[in-house]
Amino acid sequence: MSHYPEDSLRAHLDHEPRPLRFGTSGRRGEVLHLTQLEIYINALADIEYLKSLPLSEGGVRPGDPFYVAYDLRPSSTRFVPEQSGRGEIAQAVVQAITDAGLRPVNLGAIPTPALMYVALQARCGSIMITGSHIPFDRNGFKTSTATRELLKSDEGPVAQRVAEIRERLYRQPYRDSAFDARGMFRSGHRDLPAVADTGRVAYRDRYLHFFGGDGQKPLKGLRLLVYQHSAVGRDLLAEILAGLGAEAIPAGRSETFVPIDTENMDAERLATIQSLLDDATSVSGPIDGVVSTDGDSDRPLVLGVTSEGGVQFFPGDLVGMITAEYLGADAVVVPISCNDAIDRSALRDRLEPKTRIGSPYVIAGMEQARARGRQVVCGWEANGGFLLGSHLIRGNRTLTALPTRDAVLPILSVLLDARERGLSLVQRFDQLPKRFGATGLLRNVPMATGQAFVARFLPPDPAVVQVERAPEGIRAYDARSARMPITPALAADLETCRAGLSRALAGVLLLDDIVHINYTDGVRATDARGQIVHLRPSGNADEFRIYTVADTAGQAQALLQACLHRVGALLGLRPGCEVK
Repeated sequence: MSHYPEDSLRAHLDHEPRPLRFGTSGRRGEVLHLTQLEIYINALADIEYLKSLPLSEGGVRPGDPFYVAYDLRPSSTRFVPEQSGRGEIAQAVVQAITDAGLRPVNLGAIPTPALMYVALQARCGSIMITGSHIPFDRNGFKTSTATRELLKSDEGPVAQRVAEIRERLYRQPYRDSAFDARGMFRSGHRDLPAVADTGRVAYRDRYLHFFGGDGQKPLKGLRLLVYQHSAVGRDLLAEILAGLGAEAIPAGRSETFVPIDTENMDAERLATIQSLLDDATSVSGPIDGVVSTDGDSDRPLVLGVTSEGGVQFFPGDLVGMITAEYLGADAVVVPISCNDAIDRSALRDRLEPKTRIGSPYVIAGMEQARARGRQVVCGWEANGGFLLGSHLIRGNRTLTALPTRDAVLPILSVLLDARERGLSLVQRFDQLPKRFGATGLLRNVPMATGQAFVARFLPPDPAVVQVERAPEGIRAYDARSARMPITPALAADLETCRAGLSRALAGVLLLDDIVHINYTDGVRATDARGQIVHLRPSGNADEFRIYTVADTAGQAQALLQACLHRVGALLGLRPGCEVK
């Protein structure tokens, strides 16, 4: 800090700023450290970058409308006393939009895909203030161009603008700055622009017109429990289901933010949903399914009801498979972490090369499929967020592409698919290949520690993406699935990696009989029984995620618990204390 003038804003800050980092989708951080100054710097940098792009690539121009929306987290729109008075993130974003010379349009509290949909239709940039599924004491935002989400290729030039704007604002004389020593606006509370309802209405009508045009009610007769909690799309989802003929029964509404991770449904959350289902059944009679979303309503949560009245959770990657089949996709893009049931399903011949984890990578894969002439392109993540990469035409109706995570399309698709087949949700999902996944999280693992741990098992040659054991010896493949020549040096390197992984997971996986390792994102190992362990350190948080896949749900869970405790011990965590 010594190189800043004594009268500068930076010299007067009473805290050490914590720069926001890019994650797999947007930027996030603890509200305690999310000053309006930090939000403003990053939002302004994003918008200035968008102004530098050609219009054909999603660029924006001074005077254009620029859309903003937010989820129901307290810090999104108001100050939070429990977090040192931080918050009013949306207000900082609106000021950045204004100072960049654009016109902020406040679409209010709506789902992330609803904001994206209306912004793409208007060819305008957008920012969603959300922390998605993470706890309420964290938040962030996600910027999109006028034609797409920000991709990994955008991060470098955006980061350069962040540095330039940060330096300029930090050097500004403190007396002239709009920010105080806490990094908050000196003016205090600010009202947001009046809310325009256009985003909510357009998103609702998108699905009512496509699936229910001409007065059709394709979900008539279905009774569905809508688990509302604190999802920003809780009322909109119920409205869409009712508009298509279903009886939508709201339950579990909460004015306190509830962090729902649709990829990681624990026993406590399932017990809560079961209790809500039991109560609703006693009042309304038999219920056909339970649906919900995460906090910003871009990831679906779908549960069936067994013949005994119990809830059955369906992971998002399986929801994606049924959705893709129902929509008639001819190209499917998924990340490497997805359940490998897709490799054994009717979709296997439509499967594009698997990507790294995160919607930017899935979007890039969809664009490549479109460039190769595919007509109905889609993708999803293991957490269920479904992306439609091309227009879908049925008769005289068109569902326009929405290349961002969406929750409503997969929810409607699985309901309609099961109904048209005359099956319950449980029966429909039972038709998929019997592969079961489980996901766990080790918290409080420093990013550097997790990354160093996995690096021990990575081949020195970064071109190696897959390794297989074949009767004639080891095979190695690059990112394009092209076979690589095996030199003695490469063979020795690969054996060293395998042996190290075998020692690390001793007693967990049959790695002495390993048949496949994939290095697309972390390390994903498969043994001869088809059991999979996938180790992946976070790139934007102090977390370490583990995925497992097996032939039964019990095996996948047992494998996961063994891995969590084994890897947790190797990383120095106290047994049972940091595992989710």
